[in-house]
Amino acid sequence: MNDESYQPLRLKDLAVNDRPQERLEKLGPAALSDTELLAMLLRSGSKGHNVITIAQRLIADAGSLPALVKWNESDFRRLTGIGRVKALQLVTVMEIVRRAQTQGPEAEEDVLNRPELVHAHFVPQIAGLAVEKFWVLCLNRKNRLLKQVEITSGTATSSLAHPREVFRAAIRHGATAIVCVHNHPSGDPAPSAADVQVTRQLRDAAKAVDIDLLDHVIVGRAAADPLGRGFYSFRESGVL
Repeated sequence: MNDESYQPLRLKDLAVNDRPQERLEKLGPAALSDTELLAMLLRSGSKGHNVITIAQRLIADAGSLPALVKWNESDFRRLTGIGRVKALQLVTVMEIVRRAQTQGPEAEEDVLNRPELVHAHFVPQIAGLAVEKFWVLCLNRKNRLLKQVEITSGTATSSLAHPREVFRAAIRHGATAIVCVHNHPSGDPAPSAADVQVTRQLRDAAKAVDIDLLDHVIVGRAAADPLGRGFYSFRESGVL
């Protein structure tokens, strides 16, 4: 078979009993294996690699299905059978998964008045995150989450977050208190001089607009934290 006549093996080319789509329609998504679910996303394979084989290799190389959430485009494209379009499709799906984990209705019920609770809330969001982001958690009078707002992304300087943008979000969502949060991609939550500077600016601005700044929490990973906590609280440190 020459290259011009080659057509990649698609799901519909599999035997009926082997088609994930048939099983999905009859039994529902819970009946499908991790490999079959990925195959449904991929839809087709490449020369010498059918779609099921590619799905199996994806999970094997990542170590597990959840680990794929951390992959970027170049990670996916390292596998034979995954081109640019498929890689981008997979990256999109993984980003949807990441956001769904953190923006569900249950998030509005979270009480976030202690740094360990804030850290637990952000653990799924920062998994595999390679850039620094800054968020403001808008809280009601009972310290329950009204809205989580991403202020900046990819900035690692003293201008990581300007108080004007932080409190504009708080006022827009009717917050009576806020918690500011940012991540350290290295995993070590120890604050930098810029982090301390931003926190002091936020503290002063909070007094001016009469919105409580409950804390500024830096989130990381326990394994990379010399103290083994995985987070740093400016409230606990006495800056606030």
